[in-house]
Amino acid sequence: MFIINCKNYEEISGDKIKKFIKIAEQVSKKYKIKIAISPPQHLIGLVANSSIPILAQHIDDSKIGSTTGYIIPELLKKSKVKGSLINHSEHRISSKEIEKLVVKLKELKMISIVCVKDVAEVKKYLKINPDFIAIEPPELIGSGKAISTEKPDLIQKAAKIVNDSKNKTKLLCGAGIVSGEDVAKSLELGSKGILVASGIIKAKNWNKIISEFAKALV
Repeated sequence: MFIINCKNYEEISGDKIKKFIKIAEQVSKKYKIKIAISPPQHLIGLVANSSIPILAQHIDDSKIGSTTGYIIPELLKKSKVKGSLINHSEHRISSKEIEKLVVKLKELKMISIVCVKDVAEVKKYLKINPDFIAIEPPELIGSGKAISTEKPDLIQKAAKIVNDSKNKTKLLCGAGIVSGEDVAKSLELGSKGILVASGIIKAKNWNKIISEFAKALV
């Protein structure tokens, strides 16, 4: 799994998101690799009909109906969104909320990606059996210093914990990944995919960098 979190970067604002999604679709098809995109929340409607999975960056444990400003997974599903990131380091939530949201996404047959900062959180949230756990040390996010080179032991430890478990959760890793070499090293250390943001969104040539990452994942 190759997940690109667009965050709220200006580089992806407005109709630029359509161009970005089109490139990702082409690369996904060319290399036969699953790419999923988390666009800025307010732009989801522009790209929800994409041929690749669209994920929310965050969801709320709130009800359908008379609630304002909340992002409701049941309604996202009706808009063809396939799942969501949960507990990203830039939008941390309580463990109780995380558990409720993973359960809710399972009931809706939507993809859950729980973001964690360390091995202790890998162990904690593996128990609720999300589809993916993405380990991202907060201090490396957006740093250009890849987790695969700065903290390779963290990926190895997390991978062993996840792989030794009896559930179907898969490990992703992210933070500071900026090249195909970083991607390949992450897989070598035990990750089953990557969660990236600025390393792609801020690149001058989207097609070149997405292709580079995709080739490393093949």
